Amino acid sequence: MKICMLGAGALGGTLGGVLTEGGHDVRLVDAWKAHVDAMNTRGLVLREGGVDRTVQVRARTDCTGIGPVDLVVVLVKSYDTDAAVGAALAAGVVGPSTVVMSMQNGLGHEDVIAGIVGRERTMAGKTYTGGVVLAPGHLIAGTRGKESIVGELDGSVTDRARRIAATFTAAGLETSVSDNIVGTIWDKLFINVGTGALAGITRLTYGDLYRVREIEACALEAITEAMAVAKALGVGISTARPEDAWRHASAGLPPEFKTSMLQSLDKGLPTEIDFINGSVVRAGERAGVSTPVNRTIVALMKGVEVGLRVPGWERHVR
Repeated sequence: MKICMLGAGALGGTLGGVLTEGGHDVRLVDAWKAHVDAMNTRGLVLREGGVDRTVQVRARTDCTGIGPVDLVVVLVKSYDTDAAVGAALAAGVVGPSTVVMSMQNGLGHEDVIAGIVGRERTMAGKTYTGGVVLAPGHLIAGTRGKESIVGELDGSVTDRARRIAATFTAAGLETSVSDNIVGTIWDKLFINVGTGALAGITRLTYGDLYRVREIEACALEAITEAMAVAKALGVGISTARPEDAWRHASAGLPPEFKTSMLQSLDKGLPTEIDFINGSVVRAGERAGVSTPVNRTIVALMKGVEVGLRVPGWERHVR
């Protein structure tokens, strides 16, 4: 399968590297030139279980010259989705039979993608795989025991969904097809709601984050709110208790694991807070469900972004 990883940072690089090892024609696209140069020069180094291995990949900073692919996996930052998918379409990466699938954290990406390439080409996916950037071209890959899920937006189980799942699984990324991908998106959201922003605000890796009882209590309250919103909206979720999402988040990941929000702040970049805890707040407003803990987390993270003067911090202030 010919695959374009649109966004090849911690997670996109991990998935792209493993799919390359599986024998697929994978093109990694990322705007971080130093990262791209390192991957092309020395290969992509994946550290798993404390052991490094090198994968020879093909990386570039834009989609020029790639040509039509079978699958575009979107893993850019949420706020870059519109521009990145639009550029891929303009560059000819999206052909008549190309599937464009978001595997990003949070809510709303599929609507953005469908507005650009059409709903018939759009699929959704979620993965519990983790990744951390150690240096340009060097990632911690957390794939062991981590599942990925793909699905059609209308809940149908199609041949193309089965084919994508089989491709991922054969490469070593255990993947299933869901007939309720919207519920799957919310189940993954519960994990991100409970860990992402709190790790970013406190600047803690998982090893320390999970040792603080007060952080766990706050995380469970945030997840409880999100579950209440999903139920009020009639979403079929499989998460039974907030504790399940909290524990699932760290399963199989090393103590030094950093959430994507913490990694963004470490690089001086804006976070995806508006698409994660912020999406719970907005959905809660639509559903008539109060979300004070998530609202507070959003406020604190935006304060952190202002304090660090990350790009776009001005939009948070009057």
